[in-house]
Amino acid sequence: MSKNCREYFHVILVGTVILISVIGMVRFKRLEELSGLPIHDHYFYVFQLIFLLTVGYIVIRWFFNLWKQYQILKNDKNEAELMLLKSKVDPHFFFNTLNNLYGLAIEKSDKTPEVILKLSEIMRYTIYEGAEAVVSIQKEVTYLEQYIEIHLLRYKKDVTISFKKEISDDQLKIAPLLFIMLLENAIKHGVESMITNAYIKINLKVKSNVVSFQIENNFKSNIQNKNEDGIGLKNLKKRLQLLYHNKHQLILHSNNDVFNAMLEIKL
Repeated sequence: MSKNCREYFHVILVGTVILISVIGMVRFKRLEELSGLPIHDHYFYVFQLIFLLTVGYIVIRWFFNLWKQYQILKNDKNEAELMLLKSKVDPHFFFNTLNNLYGLAIEKSDKTPEVILKLSEIMRYTIYEGAEAVVSIQKEVTYLEQYIEIHLLRYKKDVTISFKKEISDDQLKIAPLLFIMLLENAIKHGVESMITNAYIKINLKVKSNVVSFQIENNFKSNIQNKNEDGIGLKNLKKRLQLLYHNKHQLILHSNNDVFNAMLEIKL
């Protein structure tokens, strides 16, 4: 039976019950007035109770449907916001990489095919895997590693990026493209602000259902502080509120030209 048929049957049933209860109340009220027998009065109250319960059911169901529609609209709004936020993954990286590719192509560098391949893999993950509600931790790790590799390939200055992992279950599911925002922030406002000795230290721990992602980078004074709460981090905070409300902790700290970020999520 289709949903429309069920709804139509439900309306007929409720309407029939109300009609019968009204007829019953009128009939037994008249009989009680004519005969004065208590039994008729009892039947009148029975039909009255049925009528009131049915009306109460209609009111409650109406409020429930309103609440359900509100929840659907709220979820749709959240989904739309999440899709918009995902689409705002920093294009700065792609523009810079394309510029570097142009330079490598002009120089006829042997690195050109490798950079193109890694860039295509990153773009494919961002577009397709990024559209999923959740992905495995392993896929996110691979994505981060590719992202780091392509940056190391394109930089001509001294940059050190370390990525330590302690993962008890690499198939644990998490929302995609969360960690990359912290890494983008470290590169854009940290590495790219430094002329020499730039570094990024990343630690990822997955234990039971808790994921902890820590990242540290150095930066040039008066640059990082201005961007601590930039578009990327605001984007991340909004997504975390929508996806892991009351189940996450994001701590950002800057001191002595070193920026630290710690994200902990309970899945």
